[in-house]
Amino acid sequence: MGLPVTRVHQLLRDGQLLAERRDGVLVVPEAFLAAGGVVKGLPGTITVLRDQGFSTDEILRWLFTEDESLPGTPIEALRGDRGREVKRRAQAMGF
Repeated sequence: MGLPVTRVHQLLRDGQLLAERRDGVLVVPEAFLAAGGVVKGLPGTITVLRDQGFSTDEILRWLFTEDESLPGTPIEALRGDRGREVKRRAQAMGF
């Protein structure tokens, strides 16, 4: 990303990004990153899911699980500029 580690940690604290620990190291999925930084629509989607009580692990699982109605995964749809549809699905999961 070309950002200082402290800035990435701030993005994680602010809920703009998600990460998981692998062998003790905090790792951000490459799919979350675009040329200009964070994939457009990802922070809002994370917020919607967190507001509904989803854990980080559950959000990561959902973002990378195939959804034939999209088609593909929600993160692929966000990267393909279909964020509105992803957010609709995320909001519907709370009901």
